[in-house]
Amino acid sequence: MKITVSHQNEMKFEAKTEKSSFIIDCPQISPIEYFLSGIITCSATDVVLLPKQQGYEVKNLEVSGEVVRNESAPRKFNSLHLEYRFESNADDTLAARWVMASLETYCSTINTIRDTTAISYTIIHNGNVIRENEKMISGGGSAVDFGALQGCNA
Repeated sequence: MKITVSHQNEMKFEAKTEKSSFIIDCPQISPIEYFLSGIITCSATDVVLLPKQQGYEVKNLEVSGEVVRNESAPRKFNSLHLEYRFESNADDTLAARWVMASLETYCSTINTIRDTTAISYTIIHNGNVIRENEKMISGGGSAVDFGALQGCNA
């Protein structure tokens, strides 16, 4: 993947990708807002495509993200909470699997930040909260203690 960004005027930039181009108008929308939008859109596309491949349909999908950042530079993401709201013709277990598959496997933008950002999520499916403030086990923003493991004695 290659993207070229060129200054247009004032605080406007044009981003050219291999497929298209778009204008980044700072400070109307900051680069960090574009970045967060990309993260959310990456996961949202998974939550539409995975069900479709399995013969299900997702409707009224809305994904919101809230980030806590460092107060001083570098102002990296410390934590990210994503809330998924959607309806589908699947049961709650399958709906949760779609979101978790996106978060843990398919969404490359989330996988890019997971080692430095504590990521949590809430899923509201068909109007019911089916997961609330769940943490990604593999999200590296916080240490996970699995306790002592007992092996077989030979």
